[in-house]
Amino acid sequence: QVQLVESGGGLVQAGGSLRLSCEASGSIFSINDMSWFRQAPGKQRELVARISKGGAPDYRDSVEGRFSISRDNSKNTVILQMTSLKPEDTAIYYCNAEVDVLAGTTVYDSVFWGQGTQVTVSS
Repeated sequence: QVQLVESGGGLVQAGGSLRLSCEASGSIFSINDMSWFRQAPGKQRELVARISKGGAPDYRDSVEGRFSISRDNSKNTVILQMTSLKPEDTAIYYCNAEVDVLAGTTVYDSVFWGQGTQVTVSS
């Protein structure tokens, strides 16, 4: 199977920056879209940013211009650089990947999630 391991969360003051990293490992044939979602207490999980295999990024409106998503296909890694953080960015951040999984001589696609990393922005 495939595992996603996130790192880089923490506590930061408003206006500060954090860098989240997520590395995929396991029976990977290839990785298509990689994304970051977040879930604040009492709210639904929402898409923050997505990046295609070719490197085309897409952001939710509230983080456009403040967050930057990138990936290194050679390392199966996706990065979320967050700047000008606001208290409303406080949430658990989850890495997500659409993976073509290698199973013997077969390849099938599936979606995997990381365990989540807490980001807390104080005012």
